[in-house]
Amino acid sequence: MNFPKQKIFKALKILALVLILLCIGLYFFRDSLLKQAIAKVQHKMTVDYNSTFSVKSASFDGLSSIKLTDVVLVPKNADTLFKIQKIETSISLSNLLIGDVQVGTLKINNGYIQLVKKGKIRNFDAFLKKDNTDSDKNEKRKYAAFAYRIISKLLNLVPTDMNLENVQFRIDDNGKKTSVAIKKLVLSDKQLETNLHVQAKDFDQRWNIKGFADPRNKKADIRFFNLDTGAIRVPYLDERYNLKVSFDSIRLNVQNIEKDGSELHIDGYSSISNLKINHPKIASKDVVIKNARFDYRFLLGDDFISIDSTSTMQLNKIKVRPYVSYNTESDTVYTLKVDIPKMKAQDFIVSLPDGLFTHFQGMEATGNFDYKLDFKFNKNKPNTLVFDSKMNKEDLKITKYGEADLNKLNGEFVYRAIIQNVLQRPILVGNSNPNYTPLDQISPYLRKSVLTTEDPSFFQHRGFINEAFKQSILKNIRTKKFSRGASTISMQLIKNVFLTREKTLSRKLEEILLVYILENNRIASKERMLEVYFNIIEWGPNVYGIGEASHFYFQKSPSQLSLDECLYLATIIPKPRKFMYQFNDQGNLKDYAVKNQKFLSNLMLRRGVIIPEDTIGQLPVYISGNARSLLRIKAPDSTAVPVDSLSMDGEFDL
Repeated sequence: MNFPKQKIFKALKILALVLILLCIGLYFFRDSLLKQAIAKVQHKMTVDYNSTFSVKSASFDGLSSIKLTDVVLVPKNADTLFKIQKIETSISLSNLLIGDVQVGTLKINNGYIQLVKKGKIRNFDAFLKKDNTDSDKNEKRKYAAFAYRIISKLLNLVPTDMNLENVQFRIDDNGKKTSVAIKKLVLSDKQLETNLHVQAKDFDQRWNIKGFADPRNKKADIRFFNLDTGAIRVPYLDERYNLKVSFDSIRLNVQNIEKDGSELHIDGYSSISNLKINHPKIASKDVVIKNARFDYRFLLGDDFISIDSTSTMQLNKIKVRPYVSYNTESDTVYTLKVDIPKMKAQDFIVSLPDGLFTHFQGMEATGNFDYKLDFKFNKNKPNTLVFDSKMNKEDLKITKYGEADLNKLNGEFVYRAIIQNVLQRPILVGNSNPNYTPLDQISPYLRKSVLTTEDPSFFQHRGFINEAFKQSILKNIRTKKFSRGASTISMQLIKNVFLTREKTLSRKLEEILLVYILENNRIASKERMLEVYFNIIEWGPNVYGIGEASHFYFQKSPSQLSLDECLYLATIIPKPRKFMYQFNDQGNLKDYAVKNQKFLSNLMLRRGVIIPEDTIGQLPVYISGNARSLLRIKAPDSTAVPVDSLSMDGEFDL
C-alpha cells in the first residue's frame, strides 16, 4: 500500500506541531509539574517509609535544570538521614519521556548524609524493607536481567558532570563515630578527582581519589591514595569488629558491562598493594599481602551467578584460576573450582603472606607443583557433596626448614604444651625420659583403641581423609558454624608439637601445609609419628604421655594395660582434664561412660580389630593410681567389707 508524499509530509508536520506544543506546555507548566513530583515523593516517604521529606524551594532553570534548596529527609523518631543546603541538577528529557531518569549534571553544596544507630534504633531501617509488590514472590528471578536493570538505573543516576563541595558522610554506631568530609569532588570530561578528609577515634587522614569515570558507557578506572605519610587506614571496622585494615593504594577498573541475550558479562580488574590485616581470629600478628590483583569476569544468566574460569587471582607470584557458581536451574547448587597452574615451589613459599605462615619463614624448596580443588554442594541433595583435592608434584623437595623443623620428630626433643596461653612443664620426648615408652612396649589394645577413636586409617592416608572432610563440611553447613573438624593423628601431632592452641585461620592453614609436607616427604615413619603422639598427648591434668598416664590411673606400665583400661583411656582423649566426671560417688564409671566403652568395643569387633576371645574376663575399670584422689568418692560405710578383703579366687557376681 502506497501513501502519497503530501499525506506523509502533512502527518510529519502535525507530529512536529504536537511535539512543539508539548515542549511549550512543559516549559510553562514545568514548575507546577516539579511541585507535583515533589509532593508525590513526600507522600511516598510518609506512607511507605514513615519519614518526612521537605524541600524549602524548588524551581526550573531553563528547560531541564532544577534547583533545590534545603533538602531534608528525617525518619520518624530517628536522626536526620540527610540534609543538603543546595542541589542543582539537569535531567535528560528524552530519557524522561520513556520513563527513564538520567541525570546529566549535578552540583551539591553544603550538606551531610549520616547513618546513625542508637541502641537498636537505626535511622535507615525503614529503607531496608523488602519490596515484594513488583513481582510475584514465587516468580523465579532472572539474575542477568535483574542485575543489568539495577546497574543501569544506578549508573543513570551518576551524572556525567558533577561538582560536590563541603559534603560530609558520617557514621555513628552507638558512639563509634567516623566521618568522611568531601571538600571538593569534581567529575568533568570523564575525569574524576577528589580529596577526602577521614576522621575516626584514633586517626585523621587525607585521601586522594582520581581516575576515569564514564557512567553512560559503563566504564571506570579509579585509584585511591593517601595524601599523608603512611598507609590508608580503613575506619570504623576497628571499633566495630576489632578488624584493623590498611593499604598503600587500591585500583578499581571496570572495562565492560554488557548484556548479550540472556547473559550479562562484567569484566575488569582490581589491585591492592601492601594490604595489612589484623584480627584475633585471623592471626596473632599483622598479615601483610604485598601485591594482589584480581582480573575478574562475572557472568550472570537467567538461573546462575558465577565468577568465570577465565578470571585470575594473583597473590605475589601465586596465580590462581577460580571458578565460583551459584545455580538454581533445577536445584540450588554451589560450585567452587580452584586451579593453581604449575609453578616453582620456592615461588609459592616466598609468596605466602607475611604473618599468616610464620613457621614457613626461611623454608626453601626445589621442584614444581600444580594443584586442583573441586567442590560442589547441592542444597537439596547434600549427600552428593563433591570434595576432591589433588596436588601433582615434580621433583618437589624441602631443602631447608623454617621455624617448624619437622626433622626433630626423629630425635629427642623437649615438648611443652600451651594451655590457655600458659606454657606447661617441659616433657622430654626420648629414651632419656624414664616415662618415655617405645611403641612396641605399649599395649596393642591401646594402639587399636586409640586408632579406632581418633584415626582408623592412619597407616593408609597421607595426613588427610577426604571423606572426613566431606562429612565435616556437611555438618558445618547444617549447623551454620564450624562445629566439627576433620583432624587426623598427623594433624593432632603437628598441632601439638609445632603450633600453638590459638583458634585462628593462620594456625589452621599452617597445620594443613605442615601435615602435607610431613606426610608426603616421608620425613618420619608412621610408626615414629604414632610413638611420639602417644608420648606427648595429655591424658589428664598435668599428665603427659602414656607412661605417666598408665601409672596415674592404674599403677601399671603401658604394656600391662587390659582391654577395658585401654578402652577407657581412648575415650578420655578429647577431654582428659575432665575425666573425673565420668565416675559416680562410689568411684565407678557412670552408665553413659560404660555404654561408650561398650560401643567402642563392639565397633572394634565388627571391624575385626579385636576378636571375641579378647573380651573374655572383662572387669569394670577400677582407678587405683593418683587419679583416684580426684574422684568425688563418698566416705565408705564402716560396716562395708573392704575391697582388699574380697577373695578373687571364688566366683561372684560383679
